[in-house]
Amino acid sequence: MITTIKVKGMSCNHCVMAVTKALRGLNGVTDVKVDLAAGQAVLEHDSVIDLIAVKDLIEQAGYEIG
Repeated sequence: MITTIKVKGMSCNHCVMAVTKALRGLNGVTDVKVDLAAGQAVLEHDSVIDLIAVKDLIEQAGYEIG
Protein backbone atom coordinates (compact mmCIF):
# COMPACT_ATOMS: atom_id res chain seq x y z
CA MET A 1 0.00 0.00 0.00
CA ILE A 2 1.14 3.57 -0.63
CA THR A 3 0.07 6.71 1.23
CA THR A 4 1.13 10.24 0.28
CA ILE A 5 1.18 12.93 2.97
CA LYS A 6 1.71 16.65 2.36
CA VAL A 7 4.28 18.07 4.79
CA LYS A 8 4.61 21.82 5.47
CA GLY A 9 7.67 23.57 6.82
CA MET A 10 10.48 21.60 5.19
CA SER A 11 13.21 23.80 3.75
CA CYS A 12 16.39 21.71 3.47
CA ASN A 13 17.82 18.20 3.38
CA HIS A 14 18.04 18.15 7.17
CA CYS A 15 14.24 18.52 7.19
CA VAL A 16 13.92 15.61 4.76
CA MET A 17 16.11 13.43 6.97
CA ALA A 18 14.17 14.38 10.12
CA VAL A 19 10.80 13.49 8.58
CA THR A 20 12.20 10.30 7.04
CA LYS A 21 13.66 9.16 10.36
CA ALA A 22 10.43 9.92 12.23
CA LEU A 23 8.24 8.00 9.79
CA ARG A 24 10.53 4.99 9.42
CA GLY A 25 9.84 4.12 13.03
CA LEU A 26 6.12 3.73 12.39
CA ASN A 27 4.84 0.17 12.71
CA GLY A 28 4.05 -1.39 9.32
CA VAL A 29 6.02 1.13 7.23
CA THR A 30 8.43 -0.59 4.83
CA ASP A 31 9.82 2.48 3.00
CA VAL A 32 9.67 6.27 3.21
CA LYS A 33 10.50 8.73 0.45
CA VAL A 34 10.37 12.42 1.35
CA ASP A 35 10.39 14.91 -1.52
CA LEU A 36 11.49 18.41 -0.47
CA ALA A 37 10.44 20.10 -3.74
CA ALA A 38 6.97 18.53 -3.69
CA GLY A 39 6.59 18.97 0.07
CA GLN A 40 5.41 15.44 0.61
CA ALA A 41 6.22 12.10 2.14
CA VAL A 42 5.34 8.84 0.39
CA LEU A 43 4.94 5.88 2.74
CA GLU A 44 4.99 2.29 1.57
CA HIS A 45 3.37 0.02 4.12
CA ASP A 46 2.21 -3.55 4.39
CA SER A 47 -1.00 -2.84 6.29
CA VAL A 48 -3.33 -0.01 7.22
CA ILE A 49 -1.41 2.72 9.05
CA ASP A 50 -2.63 5.02 11.77
CA LEU A 51 -2.82 8.48 10.17
CA ILE A 52 -3.10 10.12 13.58
CA ALA A 53 0.23 8.53 14.51
CA VAL A 54 1.71 9.80 11.21
CA LYS A 55 0.50 13.32 12.00
CA ASP A 56 1.89 13.12 15.54
CA LEU A 57 5.30 11.91 14.35
CA ILE A 58 5.55 14.68 11.75
CA GLU A 59 4.56 17.29 14.32
CA GLN A 60 7.05 15.91 16.85
CA ALA A 61 9.75 16.31 14.20
CA GLY A 62 8.76 20.00 13.94
CA TYR A 63 6.63 20.05 10.79
CA GLU A 64 2.93 20.18 9.86
CA ILE A 65 0.58 18.11 7.78
CA GLY A 66 -0.51 20.14 4.77
